[in-house]
Formats: sequence, structure tokens, C-alpha cells
Amino acid sequence: MMTPAHIEEAAKSLWHAEQTRQWVEPISNRFADATVDDAYRIGLTVRDLKILGGRTVKGHKIGLTSKAMRDLTGATEPDYGFIFDNWFALEGSTVARDTMNRPLVEVELAFVMGDELRGPSINVADVIRAVDFVMPALEIVDNRYNGRGKNMLVDSISDAASCGFVVLGGSPASLLDVDVRRMSASLSINGVMLETGSAVAVMGNPLNAVVWLANKLHEFGVSMQPGDVILSGSFVKAIPFKAGDAIHAQFDRLGEVTLNIG
Repeated sequence: MMTPAHIEEAAKSLWHAEQTRQWVEPISNRFADATVDDAYRIGLTVRDLKILGGRTVKGHKIGLTSKAMRDLTGATEPDYGFIFDNWFALEGSTVARDTMNRPLVEVELAFVMGDELRGPSINVADVIRAVDFVMPALEIVDNRYNGRGKNMLVDSISDAASCGFVVLGGSPASLLDVDVRRMSASLSINGVMLETGSAVAVMGNPLNAVVWLANKLHEFGVSMQPGDVILSGSFVKAIPFKAGDAIHAQFDRLGEVTLNIG
């Protein structure tokens, strides 16, 4: 277990790296005894530092929703990270590649909360009642590290579950009108289709991921708030991209999401 002083040190280093784009040594390399619990404490401390600096929590990102990714990192369950108000890029906009570190793009469903959702003992019916609508989304997966650490899980959780920023599409749908389990999407770069997938790959049902998150957040005294954006996990492989690329995701029921890289 890390000491409170080490938790603070690690959190400040991640916060500073994001502000300056001077990437830092992974947490697991600097603190060999860091645990998953320590990693969540670091993430919470980063959140507190950002709020003190004027940022606002605007949602949560769920990661490691596939068994393959959990096996890769040694995780026994998904993970999560906070999403902040300055981590949203407009659909169709151009974002400079040099503002990122080692980014990848994923295709996800974003659930937007209409009511507070607070664990424990949340189930799918509770989620459906609390969600206002679902939207198509891209997640740019990124981190604030200068290399790969010895423990991918600790490093990811500490650093907002490796969230860079989010792009939301403009075609919301009510959960009363769509079956999210049956949704599929394709991911193309520069007009070349690279990945396709179905949302059923996210824990059998993306709503299951939101259930997990609501109950996990309760362990830390956190709940989902009205207006929060919940990224439920990718159902395609994360793809790297470079400056000059045009990213396009096409959802069968929710339209498209695009992003240009400058």
C-alpha cells in the first residue's frame, strides 16, 4: 500500500503532466507496491486537484469490459475513470495530434443520465429508469505516461482509465425505442474500414457495464449525476491514428461520429 504522501505525489504528477504535456514515469514503475486500491485513491485525488483548479466532473468512462482486455491486464473486473468538462471535442472538429501522447480510437455507446443513480444494489431496471438517452461516441484512449509500466492495471486506473477525450455524436435515442444489445458499428480511417463490432461484446449488454459502475462508484462515495455521460466500453479494437487522419464511426441505429486529426 502507498502512503498518503505518495498518493498525493502520484496524483500531482499526473495532473502536472496533463497541464504541461511533459509525460511522467508510470505509477507502477515509481511505486512498486502500488495496488488497485491505491490506483483508485490516486484517481480520486487527481479529481480533487482538478476540481480545485476549476474543472468539473462530467461523467465516467468504463474500461476493460472485454475478457480479453481483463486477461491482458490481470484484472478481475472492469475499471473506471472520471471524465472532465474539458475532455469533450465537438463532432466533426479537428483536434491537433500534438496535444496527445499515444492515442488510440474506440467506438462506444454513451449513456446520458437523467436522474441520479447511486449504488449499492443497482440493477438493469434501475439503469433504464435513470438514463435519459443513449448516443454514439468515439473515445480517444490516451495516457499521461512516457512509457509502459510494470503493472498496466494500476497505471490505467490511476490515470482516468486511460481516457484522453470523448466525441459525442448528434443522434440520441431513448432506451424505450432501441435495444442496445443489438447495436453495431464500424470504424474507418481515411475511408478504409478497419473494425466492426456489436455492442453485445460489452459484458453481454452495455447496460450491465453501467450497473457495474453504479455499484463500484458506491465503494468510493460517488454516484452518477443528472447530465453525466457514461462511456460503457468499446466494442471494437482500439486503433492508432496520426496527424492528417479522418476518423469515421458508422452506427447502424445512431448515425455517424466523425473527428479530424490535425
